Amino acid sequence: MSKPTEYSESGSPIYRYSDRNNEWRAPVHGEEQWVEKIEGHVRQYIGEIDSVFHEIISDVVHIDVHIISPTPERNYYTLFTTGMSFLPMNTPEEAEGYEYAELMICLPPDWRISQEDLENPDYYWPIRWLKMLARFPHDYNTWLGWEHTMPNGDPAEPLSQQTEMSGIILLPPLEVNEDFLSLEMDDGRTVHFYSILPLYSEEMDFKLKHGSDPLLDKFEEYGINEIIDLKRCNTCKAD
Repeated sequence: MSKPTEYSESGSPIYRYSDRNNEWRAPVHGEEQWVEKIEGHVRQYIGEIDSVFHEIISDVVHIDVHIISPTPERNYYTLFTTGMSFLPMNTPEEAEGYEYAELMICLPPDWRISQEDLENPDYYWPIRWLKMLARFPHDYNTWLGWEHTMPNGDPAEPLSQQTEMSGIILLPPLEVNEDFLSLEMDDGRTVHFYSILPLYSEEMDFKLKHGSDPLLDKFEEYGINEIIDLKRCNTCKAD
């Protein structure tokens, strides 16, 4: 596993990765029962899957993105991956039991998600991040989990032309039954589910300086959850 490049003021490790230069590797496809169990779990706690963006060309692992449309009960899109959990991540000793994960992102009901619309980077970026992050730990022999953050480049740039947010944090989703957060597979392995939440640069800096808990306190204060609002308040603007 990679060693930290440096440490933040709060003592959290910071990793910097250069562009991957490994040769192409044939992708791992999950067993049909594995994928079906994940789909069934999501269907039970979130809703029916309406469509799937099947990956045509894969490297390392085959990542598909599944889409659940808005409903009166959950008036937003839920997108989630299958494929990240086909291989174990290289977790440290203190994260034993968190080797397997899948990701999700929640988009407002007016998000433009047709095939034609997704040719526009301003609408496609959530899917791009889902696929990139799902493959990332396998590309770099590392891991991703709760409270991990990642900037959009170095220096960080806005995720799209529609927002000033320029990075992400992984957190367990709030708008779900607690039983959704992990899924025990038939062979005893456990898959954990994390939401992608966009962050402002000030929020990323605040977390590096003070740690995750004070940032999450601010999220709770301002009622921020996993449903993306590109114009939401910057919780650390004044800090």
